[in-house]
Amino acid sequence: MNDDQYYMKLALDLAASAKGKTNPNPVVGAVIVKDGVIAGTGIHRKAGEPHAEVHAFKMAGEYAEGATLYVTLEPCSHYGKTPPCANLVKESGVRRVVVATQDPNPEVAGRGISILKDAGIEVEVGVLEKEAQRLNERFIHNMLTNRPFVISKYAMTLDGKLATHTGHSKWITGEESRHSVHLLRDEVDAILVGIGTVLADDPSLTTRLPEGGGKNPIRIILDSELRVPLDANVVQVSDARTLIVTQENAPADKMELLREKGIEFIFVAKNETGLDLKALMEELYKKGITDVLLEGGSEVNASFLRERLIDKYLIYIAPKLLGGRNSLTPYTGMNVDTMDEAMDVSFSGVETFGEDMRITAYPK
Repeated sequence: MNDDQYYMKLALDLAASAKGKTNPNPVVGAVIVKDGVIAGTGIHRKAGEPHAEVHAFKMAGEYAEGATLYVTLEPCSHYGKTPPCANLVKESGVRRVVVATQDPNPEVAGRGISILKDAGIEVEVGVLEKEAQRLNERFIHNMLTNRPFVISKYAMTLDGKLATHTGHSKWITGEESRHSVHLLRDEVDAILVGIGTVLADDPSLTTRLPEGGGKNPIRIILDSELRVPLDANVVQVSDARTLIVTQENAPADKMELLREKGIEFIFVAKNETGLDLKALMEELYKKGITDVLLEGGSEVNASFLRERLIDKYLIYIAPKLLGGRNSLTPYTGMNVDTMDEAMDVSFSGVETFGEDMRITAYPK
């Protein structure tokens, strides 16, 4: 690892510490180095607050003159809630800027880099680029598709079972795995399940961390016939918002009772396979929801898989064998005839949590 990679890795680690706190903005880290000494560091902590470069230059002060700035994402060139960082960098006196990856935002997309080059600053782009793009995969996806980044998370036994034939699934994985899931919930804007999960498990779908705190994501329930019980945990909105996705012709009396409890509704049409999930994703993005943690059962998982709406897979595997012809698997839906019809994914990483393992994968 050369010096540029070393300092960029530090900037990426700083940026990662703000995951889930900056939505809809990206996570960004910045490091200012002069004569081999770190003079300033910064992260973007929250949307609407100063960007990473601002914090780093404030810390570096006069030592920024002639220094090198390492930043994980191209400095912005447009006026949003804060002034453009490219102008700040241009006027800072730095000699060189190292950028991990270009900003996919059409309002930036190379303009920030051009401003720096036109000012006579040496600019290098692409140091640890893949790592930077993976770190901001949610933001990049948002910019390119205008829909939320969907993460499919589920736990299964070693023989690929989600639950017993009775639907019982508590607990497949151990405490360490479940803790990691609550950390995931703390990072995302929303968590989505189907009505089947609500009826079977009555989950709270909140973030519960041993150290306390944590952000409760918006709860999204797919319920085309409004079967959710009025005393279900997800109907209690004191801790977290709940959006129920249903049809406009759903029972009006039940809808009014739920509204009185603070439930919000999104109406989408049904197609031949169920609620129109693509239309739902568009509506969620309009509401400012940039990523969704899919924690549904096998039917909901299959619906998202069929519509090619899953952007990332987090698969927890427990060292258990369940067996059973009627035990539930992670995906139901239509059967295929040959392996040629399988949906290919790429494995990205494997981690362990206690006795469990977690595979990260992406659709090809």
